[in-house]
Amino acid sequence: MKTVLVTGANGFMGKNLTCRLKRQENVDIRAFDIEDHTATLRAQLKEADFIFHLAGVNRPQKMEEFEIGNVDLTKTMVSVLDEFKRPVPIVFSSSTQAILENPYGISKKKAENILLEYGRRNKAQVFIYRLPNVFGKWAQPNYNSVVATFCYNISHDLEISISDPKKEIELVYIDDLVEDFLRLVKMDSLTGRGNYCQIHRTFKITLGQLAEEIYRLRDIRKTLIIPDLSNDLTKFLYATYLSYLDKDGFSYKLDSKIDHRGILTELLKSRHFGQFFISKSFPGIKRGNHYHHTKIEKFCVLKGKAAIKFRRIIDDQVLTYNVSGENPEVVDIPPGYSHSIENIGQDELITLFWSDELFDPERPDTFFEEV
Repeated sequence: MKTVLVTGANGFMGKNLTCRLKRQENVDIRAFDIEDHTATLRAQLKEADFIFHLAGVNRPQKMEEFEIGNVDLTKTMVSVLDEFKRPVPIVFSSSTQAILENPYGISKKKAENILLEYGRRNKAQVFIYRLPNVFGKWAQPNYNSVVATFCYNISHDLEISISDPKKEIELVYIDDLVEDFLRLVKMDSLTGRGNYCQIHRTFKITLGQLAEEIYRLRDIRKTLIIPDLSNDLTKFLYATYLSYLDKDGFSYKLDSKIDHRGILTELLKSRHFGQFFISKSFPGIKRGNHYHHTKIEKFCVLKGKAAIKFRRIIDDQVLTYNVSGENPEVVDIPPGYSHSIENIGQDELITLFWSDELFDPERPDTFFEEV
């Protein structure tokens, strides 16, 4: 069993790391935060086999809090470890600002030096991550994360402020960072690794592009258009954006087209995978009786019974597939076949449809012809 101490456990990085550590085998977690008593830290350091030093101050009300939160806490940790003669590996979340001459950067650099000296003095492994902008769920908005601020404000219809839309920033996704941290915990031997560690992946984007992307993610509820989620940055931004929705704001209404046949509702659209929509049809209702030259579709009955009929438009042979929601199956609709779907049951028919392209009223590729 390895005892892992996380300082700053109630912070953004600490919460995400602690949740992941709880799922690791043979790991016993100790959590310390800035408001805890020093005596608690002392007891935890006596037991720790590995330390993630994530506690720190970056937006204080008074400048001297940089020294207290970033430097003095680190000094306290090291003095206790020295007293107990414990060469415990330490991972430290520093900042790219450690090379800058501002109060925050200076305090981070001092903390780095304290830990490096501790490592040399005790032959202990020290791993320093000079982190750029870290983003993801649970970061505090309007604090020190531009992504959190943009996501929160845009999801709450609040204005955002951009000083320079062309300014490029570097981002690290929280799950990527946690993965790097966990690799260190899992390693049997940490020898041969340097003190300064690189994140295995970062992203670069301008502030203007970031804002545009998050506005597009917000508008999914109106347009139903899902962006290209094979782009990892977009996927991570979407996951982050959704985490800032109000607790009573997770659902949204869809626009349904209602007529004598039943209801037709679009669900999701994408320029990369087409679109999904769903229909409810009353008993005896038939939909379709058209064909496509290139567009392809898939039908899947979720509830009820249906007869799906096909006829290739260049001959007279009619094919029939009787399908049921009790045994869901997907029926492919090839181009060049007129097709229809009829509710042959006594109850409503619910069908999920997929089309490989978004409907374009200027080029619908849909032509009426009876099966």
